[in-house]
Amino acid sequence: MNARPDEATLKLARELLHARYRAGDIAGVSAWNDTLATLLSHRSVRAYQSTPLPDGTLELIVAAAQSAATSSNLQTWSVVAVEDADRKAKLSAVAANQAHIRECPVFLVWLADLARVDHLAKSRGISLAALPFVETFLIAVIDAALAAQNAVVAAESLGLSTVYIGALRNDPETVAAELQLPPRVMPVFGLCIGYADPARPADIKPRLGQGAVLHREHYSIPAQQEGIDEFDTALLAFQKEQKMRAVGWIELVINRLATIPAMMGRERLREVLRTFSFDLD
Repeated sequence: MNARPDEATLKLARELLHARYRAGDIAGVSAWNDTLATLLSHRSVRAYQSTPLPDGTLELIVAAAQSAATSSNLQTWSVVAVEDADRKAKLSAVAANQAHIRECPVFLVWLADLARVDHLAKSRGISLAALPFVETFLIAVIDAALAAQNAVVAAESLGLSTVYIGALRNDPETVAAELQLPPRVMPVFGLCIGYADPARPADIKPRLGQGAVLHREHYSIPAQQEGIDEFDTALLAFQKEQKMRAVGWIELVINRLATIPAMMGRERLREVLRTFSFDLD
């Protein structure tokens, strides 16, 4: 059993919880550890030094990723580590020219990978009847996401910084060609890993209050409204502090989802998946 945190630890816990919610102590802190501190300290970093990762660090991060849960132990994910400057530049061009992809020393592309299990079956003369179903593809995507989040926690526990890059899905065909991906392997998202540039610091971005996401016994939309309104105000304040476009959260959500052009090409995903040999029955 963990001992009750001392006053210095409690102070840190309260500071991190306040930063995450822009509110007071959510429910009192009765336990604390370094893992919780790492998780609650997470911030998306979009400015990196060119300093390479120490030898063995990437492999350790991947070991942490492989320690994540995987559905039925199928392990239907892979990851491509990109360190070549020209290749990072090409991937940056796919992702709306985000500079941090070029800046970070290692850019990881996480893959929903059904090619490996398909190859194993074919090598034994077997056809996998469940391969083209939505469920199987979903397993691969979830496997990749769980593994990547373990990698993020591992990297940040080592003093590194990270940011996910969903914009690789703007043009997955170009990503696949650049990484020489075979059929039934889909790039799901990217991940920058490196040392944050201290000249361009990032802050902890607030999240919805637990009143909007934590439901007890049953789900309720009306019960969320107060938490949503409070978060909208908190995010607006954060945006102003960070000199971002100040729109709050509600307008941000609507702007991102109200029109097809806002999808940045990702509205083609169903047809793209078919070109990647994901039929999704």
